[in-house]
Amino acid sequence: MVDLTTKYLGITLKNPIIVGSSGLTDSPDKIKKLEENGAAAVVLKSIFEEEITLEYEKIVAEEAPKRYKDEFLDYLDYRIKDENINKYVELISNAKKAVDIPVIASVNCTSKHEWTNFARAIEEAGADALEVNLFFLPSNFNKSAEEIENLYVEIIKKLKEKIKIPIVLKISHYFTTLALTIQSLSASGIAGLVLFNRFYSPDFDIEKMEVISTNVLSHPDELPLSLRWIAIMANRVQCDLAASTGIHDGDAVIKQLLAGANAVQVVSALYNHGPEKIQNMLKDVKKWMINHDFKTIDDFRGKLSQVKSGNPSVYERVQFMKYFSDRDKG
Repeated sequence: MVDLTTKYLGITLKNPIIVGSSGLTDSPDKIKKLEENGAAAVVLKSIFEEEITLEYEKIVAEEAPKRYKDEFLDYLDYRIKDENINKYVELISNAKKAVDIPVIASVNCTSKHEWTNFARAIEEAGADALEVNLFFLPSNFNKSAEEIENLYVEIIKKLKEKIKIPIVLKISHYFTTLALTIQSLSASGIAGLVLFNRFYSPDFDIEKMEVISTNVLSHPDELPLSLRWIAIMANRVQCDLAASTGIHDGDAVIKQLLAGANAVQVVSALYNHGPEKIQNMLKDVKKWMINHDFKTIDDFRGKLSQVKSGNPSVYERVQFMKYFSDRDKG
């Protein structure tokens, strides 16, 4: 028998597969189905600060008469936020009643404003942890890299003042000095980091001359980015690491664990194949562990991380010189 349990955020999970924040986790019924198919935890569909702000701006632009005073606009702002957070709190509460696995709340934010006050309501609703999906697109010509990175630290500080449940940051790879930034964030008192979040990617419809979205779901060939950075940062951070994006089968789960991940987040594979895919992935992990005589995940976690590698430079190679040189020799 093999033991698939793992520790993440100080919580013991029955296996390393977490269903990431998405439409798959927006109702208790869906979450129950995921639990029945082997999910060890879920990250609820995010509450988006940007969506709340856009809703307020839309109502003001379309409905608010010019005679309305600032006091009414303040009330409108409060009401919209209150309605959204109440719905989210209800989702957390109902999900906790429906399942036994950990339920992680998720906030997708773009600023360090008063949304952090919602964190306490999220905690009181029973969330086991809070994942904060942070991304400030580095296209602002008026902010330096240091200013942008300081926003992350300020948000963490504000959150830690509000709540006691574990805080997880889901970040992008868009940093000037990614390794140092990850290390610095890990030392800020957070419980975990998720590498990396996935973004809306623009494309062009050349017939309609419109901007459209593309690559909504991830592909298996996107695995190497997070795999590289999990492997580089494993045993060099002061918090847990979870891998995200490109994890579509049991082999990908094994690879991320070998790199040093505590857990993985899966979404696109479940959209493509249904929640039953989790069972198949777990079977593949178990089979591989048996074939390699590993009884627990800790027996092989981080075995191929950079710290434990006999050839650390292989993780820092950025060119294809060796690949094409070997092909030419053949």
